[in-house]
Order: sequence, then C-alpha cells, then structure tokens
Amino acid sequence: MDQVNIEAITGVKNVPEAVGLLYDSITPSAVIKDALDYATQAHKSQFRRSGEPYIIHPILVASIVARITEDESMVIAALLHDVVEDTPITIEEVQVRYGEDVAHLVGGLTKIDTLRDENLVSSVSDEKLIVSALSFRKMLLASIEDVRVLVVKLCDRLHNMLTLDALPPHKQERIAEETLVVYAPVAHRLGISFVKNLLEDLSFKYVFPHEEMEIQKYLSENYHAIELKLNAFQQEVTKLILQNGFMQKDFQIKSRVKHHYSIYLKLQRKGIGIDEILDLLAVRIIVANPVDCYKVLGLVHLHFQPLSSRFKDYIAIAKENGYQTIHTTVFHQSSILEVQIRTFEMNKTAELGVAAHWKYKSGGNTINLDWLNNLQYQDESAEDFYEMMKNDLYSEDITVFSPKGKPFTLPRGAVALDFAYAIHSEIGDTAEYCLINKERASLLSELHNGDIVGIETAEEKITRCSWLDAVKTTRAKSNIRTNCNQRIKAIDSQSGLMIMVGILDLKVSRLEEWCHENGNKDNRVRLARDIDYLREVINNYVHDIQARGRFTRFLTAHRFKLKEYRFGSLELFSNHNISDVVFDYCCHPKTGDEIVAFKHDTKAHVHHKMCKHAAKMMEEETKMLFVRWRKERIFNYHMIVSMQNAKGALAGFLTYLAKINIEINSIELGKEKEEHVRYCELEFQSSDGDLNRIRAKIEQKIKVIQFFRTDDAYRSN
Repeated sequence: MDQVNIEAITGVKNVPEAVGLLYDSITPSAVIKDALDYATQAHKSQFRRSGEPYIIHPILVASIVARITEDESMVIAALLHDVVEDTPITIEEVQVRYGEDVAHLVGGLTKIDTLRDENLVSSVSDEKLIVSALSFRKMLLASIEDVRVLVVKLCDRLHNMLTLDALPPHKQERIAEETLVVYAPVAHRLGISFVKNLLEDLSFKYVFPHEEMEIQKYLSENYHAIELKLNAFQQEVTKLILQNGFMQKDFQIKSRVKHHYSIYLKLQRKGIGIDEILDLLAVRIIVANPVDCYKVLGLVHLHFQPLSSRFKDYIAIAKENGYQTIHTTVFHQSSILEVQIRTFEMNKTAELGVAAHWKYKSGGNTINLDWLNNLQYQDESAEDFYEMMKNDLYSEDITVFSPKGKPFTLPRGAVALDFAYAIHSEIGDTAEYCLINKERASLLSELHNGDIVGIETAEEKITRCSWLDAVKTTRAKSNIRTNCNQRIKAIDSQSGLMIMVGILDLKVSRLEEWCHENGNKDNRVRLARDIDYLREVINNYVHDIQARGRFTRFLTAHRFKLKEYRFGSLELFSNHNISDVVFDYCCHPKTGDEIVAFKHDTKAHVHHKMCKHAAKMMEEETKMLFVRWRKERIFNYHMIVSMQNAKGALAGFLTYLAKINIEINSIELGKEKEEHVRYCELEFQSSDGDLNRIRAKIEQKIKVIQFFRTDDAYRSN
C-alpha cells in the first residue's frame, strides 16, 4: 500500500466515502454488501471519540485487509470484528449468517481483544512494556491456529494508529508503546513490511516525540540534497540496465529513505550520527525473474564500487518469513547507497508477507510459519519472557550452515551451542565441542554469517547452568533452564535426605525406608529448601518412633531442635554445634548462588550445588546441613481494595494486615460515603517478596482491585 492510499484512509470523514474506498479495494460481492449492511445496523448508535460514526472504522479496516489479500472471509471478518464485543450480536448469529470460517475469524479477533483487556495494566500505570509483552504471548497462542486472525488484527491496529490523534496524550503513548512492542514485531515476522514500517513510524512520534522531531528536522533540512542523490543514482542505474539488453517494461526502479523508526534504532544500537547510516538511502531494482537479479547485480558491482561486508543474498538463502532480496551497498560519487534487487513476485512477498501467497480457497498459506511454534513460551517469569521475546522478534539474523550445507537462521550474537539446539534439543543437551569452518572451537564461540558449523556430542547429557546468559535463542535458554531445574531438583532431593541424616544421625537406608512409608518420598526436595517443613518432618519422625515405643529414652524433641547459626550473609540450621563456615577452593560460590553445606566436625563446608566435589560427597553419603542466604530485604507494595461501607470494616482489615506482618506506610479511603462499597488505597512494606503469595493471603479477607510491587520494574495487576 502506498502513501496515496494512506492519505485516502485518513481523509475519510463520512460513511459513503469509507464505503467507496472499500469498493475500490475489492469487488463487492453480495455477501460483502450484506456484511456491510449488517455491521452498519449493529453499530448505528455508536460513535468514535472524534465524533464520527463508529462504522467508519470497521469499513476502513476491511479496506486495508482487501488491499492486502483477496480472501473474502478476512474482509467480512474485518467488517464484523467488533460486533460480538461491542453489540448484542453473538458469534452463533455470525456463524449462521456468514458461515463457520468467518465466525472462526471473528471469534479469534474477539478473543484477542478479551485477552488484551484482561492483561494490560491500566492507562495510569507507567509500566506498560512487560504487560503488553505478556498480552502478546497470549494473543499469539490464542491465534496461532489461523494466522489470518493476526493479519486482520494488524490492519485493525494500523487504522487505530492512523486515528490516534483523537485520544488524550496518556492513551496515545500507551497504545503507541503497545504497538511498538507487540504488533510491529508480529507484522515483521509475518513479513508484512509496509504494515510493520507504518506501525513503527506512527508509534515513534508518540513514544519518542523529541527523537522523531530531530530525525524529521534532519530529513527536511536535507530534503533537496537527498532527492538529488537518489535521482542521480537512479538515472545512472536505469541507463546502465537499458544499455545491457533490458527493455523498459522488464524492470522498475524505486528509491526510498530509511523510515524514521529504523533510523532511530540504528542510531541507538550503533551510537553513530545520522550521516553515518550506510543504508539511509536505498534504491530498489525490480526485475522479472531470479536470473535477471544476478545479471543486474553484476552490472551494479562492475560500475559502482561495492562494500563487500554489506553484501547479503537472501534469494539463494531466504529468510524464515519468505523474504527474498539481494542487498548490496555501493559508493556513488560522494554518497553511499543501499541497492536492493528482487523480482516482482519477491517484491509482493516482501510487502505483504504471508498474505502475498494466500491460498484463498483452502485458507492456508505458502509461507514457512515454523517460527510461530518456537514462540510458545510456557513457564518463564515475566522478565524472562520479555527478554526472550525481544531476542526472537527484534534481533538481526545471520545464516550458518551444517557440514552438509543445510542453512540455519540464528540471531546475531548466537553461539555454537545455539546452533546445536537449533538442530535438535538432544544435540544441544549432549554437545561437547564444535567445529567452525573445520577448526575445533568452544561451544561459546560466536557465529558469523556463512560459518560452517559441526557439533560433536557426548554420550550423556551435559548440564551447563552458568551458560544460560551466554546463549541467545529461546530454544537454547529454555532447554538449559529446564535441564538445570531438573538437576537442582535431583540435588535437593538427595541433600534433603542427607540433612536429615546429619540431624538424626541415622543410616541413609533407614531414613529412605521411613520417608517411603510416610509419604515423604516425593517431598524430599522441600527438606533442603523449607526450614519449617524440615522441622515438621523431624518432629513427625520423632513422634512416629516414640509411638512405636522404640528408643524412646534416646529420642526427645529437644535433642533434635534446630538452632540457627549466622555467619556473614549465610544462615545454617543444625542441632549440632557449628563453629565456622568454610568456602572450599573447588567452586567458591558467590552470594545468591545455589549452595549446599557439608558437616565436617564443627565446621560447615559450603559448595555450589553444581560442584562435582559436592556431588561426590553426596554419593559418599556425607552428612549435610541446611543452609541458605540470609534474606533481609524489605519489599514495597501498592494496593487498592474494595470493602463494605460498614462500621469497623477498615479497622478489621488493618488488624488482619498486622497479623500477616504487613506494615502500612500510607492509606487513603475513598470519599464516596453514600455508596455501599468504598475503595481503599494503601502503600505498605513486607519482608515477603512473593507478590502472588501475599495477594492470596489478602484476598482471603477482602477483594483486591489492583496490586503490584512499587520497587519492581515488571508490575503485575
């Protein structure tokens, strides 16, 4: 879609103009006309904030969809995309009237909106990115069965961005920020570049207005110089191609200036000035077939000095989203220009992505969507998910090869272990070392475009917890994290048993038998992590043995009472005297690392949980101690609750908070005294940093409206 169409969309002010634009974009069939009438009737009493009839919005969204694809079901779904959510019409009525395919699309769009409403923080919050990222995850997972839903949703968001001026500033920024983090990356991965570029530039001016103004100022001040450079180069290239056997009808040449948000990102990533951007100016040469692409490339390189480091051939090795183009950068007089060479078909794919090759009748597509399957994150924390999402969606790609020549696309900065996991999870888990261009290298070696990489494996799985931050891909991080969690769980299960051995001074076999008999076998992990649970199990063991009447005079609760010992930032619990702590030379863990402790006489020897020497001592059944890092941090929270407007309600609630060790910093009670319900806003402190655990305790007493940590950059609502 070119600028004229965008201007036409933003210039529409009434329903007849919107309908005219739709009918210019697609031949109106009887069912499209019926859907238009149906949507118009459904939204007849609704108006946008600008004062325009609401129906203009779905009509223009349908116009954008129609410009991208001829899929009639998608156009009808665009016309109806808000009727289920905003009007009394049900999805069942849509299905009866327009069929299962349209109902399926409308249902998917409605589900995305519902998930968005449930997961986005309120517009008064300063923290938007992470919640929007979580919304994006759920949106993808809800829509992945039919990517057409995403295409229509992107068109919906594009029209919202084109009309964002009607909203107040704080909502403009919030919606623009969400667009940058969620929707523009989806458009990029689907290969719909014109939508991606528009979404980014439209968002850019709201999220970074000063930076956008500076870039616009530079381009305006240098407009004539830029035009002269592009025109001069375009004329020379045209003449060159015509002189070498091409007819005017066989090719097109277009020029462009890099779009604003891309300029901003380049400045941010590389720390350079706008004059130093090598692909600020670009010329696109479009020809009939792939062979002509290489002929034109030869002509360009023979007549203009190329920068060899800037050459990329995405025709021979296409990107995952189907993008194919030759990129090269050349000198021309005093300027540097990027030259893109592609066929007319490749140009359509580059502009429209998955929609360019839609199999309209079957509802499928010809673009490789395997990357979507790799975006189904599951158990990561909010912080982990956001970092992984950024790596997957924003990173620049490189292409490396297996020894047999199979290409693999990886993010820039990926290491050999990322490549191993890209082949298969088992290859990554057992990878021992690699061969890069036939030379032996570390698995942490960074890979570069064109590297040939081979992986040598071991027979057993190798756990590498310390490498989690070194890898770049989601698959590698997820597998390493899973392996480490499994390994640590196994260690905790064994060390929990050995801690009890140290306390009770019994044989391992006897304790294992007792744990099995009393249902503690599966909970042994907690013995190494939860001091209260450890005390409970010790007491249960003593009472059980006493009840059997065996060794009663030797088994008293006092004998096994655990005393707390503090040594610097460490806490140890033992019923024996502990005089000192020793950090053994073999691993010397840092503060915060996963640790274990072994009892040697009156000293505690502390090791990292993954230490090989520690593993050997556990195999030898060395007695162990409960150890943990001291926690003295105070966490700050903000909360809004609703309570009955009854005498004593507030006093009772505050008394309950005191019982669960919550210290109130400030409190403000709503002024709506005549109402049945009053809202109470509190700031408080707690030594417990688990937001969900505290919230669960509070919700046993009262309804929570809003709850988050004020000292946490990633708030949850």
